Amino acid sequence: MTRSQFAFECADDILAGSLDQADSSLGVVIVTGGGQTRFGAHRGFAQLASGLAAAGYPVMRYDRRGVGDSSGEDPGFEESAPDLAAAISAFREHAPSVQTIVGFGLCDGATTLCLHHEQCGVDAMIFANPWVVEAAANEPPPAAIKSHYRDQLLSLDGWKRLLTGGVNYRKALSGLLKISKPRESTGSLAERVAQAMAASDAPAHIVLAKDDATAIGFADEWRNGALAEQAKQSRFSSETIDTDAHSFAWDGDFDQLLQSCLTALHGFEAQA
Repeated sequence: MTRSQFAFECADDILAGSLDQADSSLGVVIVTGGGQTRFGAHRGFAQLASGLAAAGYPVMRYDRRGVGDSSGEDPGFEESAPDLAAAISAFREHAPSVQTIVGFGLCDGATTLCLHHEQCGVDAMIFANPWVVEAAANEPPPAAIKSHYRDQLLSLDGWKRLLTGGVNYRKALSGLLKISKPRESTGSLAERVAQAMAASDAPAHIVLAKDDATAIGFADEWRNGALAEQAKQSRFSSETIDTDAHSFAWDGDFDQLLQSCLTALHGFEAQA
């Protein structure tokens, strides 16, 4: 296997890209979230690229504008369609045998894919802990707060803490008030994601970390909220990994994530 580094243009800026070569005509482009670079937290994206390439799939990673080794100002995930389009064009140039493009995204990298995949030429997607709930700064989504307090009240340890003063009542009351507010619908990020998914027929596989706050927020929208109609469609599959690590960084997480991705890629190949 060969890994190469290269640069490519996006508008007036220069983006940094990496390519792990392999023989399949199905290739994977990894889309970063937040301020992560193409290497990923704990080098997770580089590790994922190596694992997928070893299984025969070429993989491209890139830094969007203003992040990592790329020039310019960071447009944020909602405005990064030009970066994704430029990356896919560069991917096809450096791996001309690739015919089908699968996007992998973590957190708001997954949201980027969902919102922009059709216009950018992505054929199928793998979402890891997609960001669909715009929580207040430094706070988890309401569904994650609800899950936390539910777990506390259903556990013996939680009741012991409640009865012995180990619970911060002011914080608990604040949390309960947050989850009592009505769910956002019109114009919310979850609604925009639902509209983008409904406007496309691209298949997607969703990988969730069981106890990650972002994943809990997504799962709530998937079951009961704006994404509930999409959850009924057979073109979407999902798997939950028993971890609280948002980037699947604990021991054993990566192997499960890699296997979930490979299963999805085999399925996409069969449909291509």
